[in-house]
Amino acid sequence: MSLPREERLKVLGLWPGWRPRSTRSLARGVEPEPREAETIIGCAEGATPAGDIANLDWPALEQAIRACTRCELHRGRTQGVVGVGDIHADWLIIGEAPGADEDRMGEPFVGQAGKLLDAMLAAIGLKRGENVYIANVLKSRPPRNRDPKPEEVAACLPYLERQIDLIRPRLIVAMGRFAAQSLLLTDTAIGRLRGQVHEYRGVPLLITYHPAYLLRNPADKAKAWEDLLLARATMGRLQSAAPAAP
Repeated sequence: MSLPREERLKVLGLWPGWRPRSTRSLARGVEPEPREAETIIGCAEGATPAGDIANLDWPALEQAIRACTRCELHRGRTQGVVGVGDIHADWLIIGEAPGADEDRMGEPFVGQAGKLLDAMLAAIGLKRGENVYIANVLKSRPPRNRDPKPEEVAACLPYLERQIDLIRPRLIVAMGRFAAQSLLLTDTAIGRLRGQVHEYRGVPLLITYHPAYLLRNPADKAKAWEDLLLARATMGRLQSAAPAAP
């Protein structure tokens, strides 16, 4: 189940008066302990408010992402990375954050990881740019490719949420531990998250390994193939259940 934005910020520890013990404690229904009020996100002056992002069309959204100053990452990046592909796609692929190549080229999943992603898509009959849109949770590159911080995730989520609302995909595939845990608000290991259908913003969500991880751990490619087969089967069921066009 997808949580409202206020609840998501509470879990991330970025809402005044809330400090969750852990994402697992929330799942068990444990009341987070209060703390003193604080600033939710340290946006630079002139940054686009989250409420305004929810009303942007595609051109305005792309412009806002490229010029974003909603977190400190904008100070060290080359450019904000919007995403790439069909903006009316049935498939939405979500990674974690731009790396050095993505930051330079302005496109997610390039380099060797991008080549492997393209091969993974081809294995289930898909092609980059054709009924597929590719994006990241974060739109700006973290320095030295470190894991994104909670406040950076909270700053970027409105952009991803608006992308999902505009694309209206039938299926989301989250690649990698960080993307999966950020979308599902959990610290559960990716090995326990894959192999089942979750949901994000009302859209079925599947989890698999990030191509960069698979390049370092080729033995897990067999598990990723199982995830791709599940994704293809899930999409088939979604298409079969869709009402016929008049």
